[in-house]
Amino acid sequence: MDVGEQLQALADPTRRAVFDIVRARSSSVGEIADELPISQPAVSQHLKVLRDAALVTSTSVGRRHIHRADPRGIAVLREWINSLWDEPLDAFADAAPSTRRNTP
Repeated sequence: MDVGEQLQALADPTRRAVFDIVRARSSSVGEIADELPISQPAVSQHLKVLRDAALVTSTSVGRRHIHRADPRGIAVLREWINSLWDEPLDAFADAAPSTRRNTP
């Protein structure tokens, strides 16, 4: 999966707020809208973008749809972010003086 869609989805501050809510706890559209200064239809639109980016998943519980963070999509994003450190850490390890002591 390309993280570009995930990064683009999280670039919007309101969408990040929606994501933070469902990341903290599973929530319905109404519960999310109660916490933010946006309408339920706007929350639904933001959730669709987050679902399309594989950051949120939804399940039906009776007539309600419950939304939660998708750990699979988050894992892909986290892996990409962690990969940003590979080159700098390797360069640091190459440049750092050895700290091993020669002991008899």
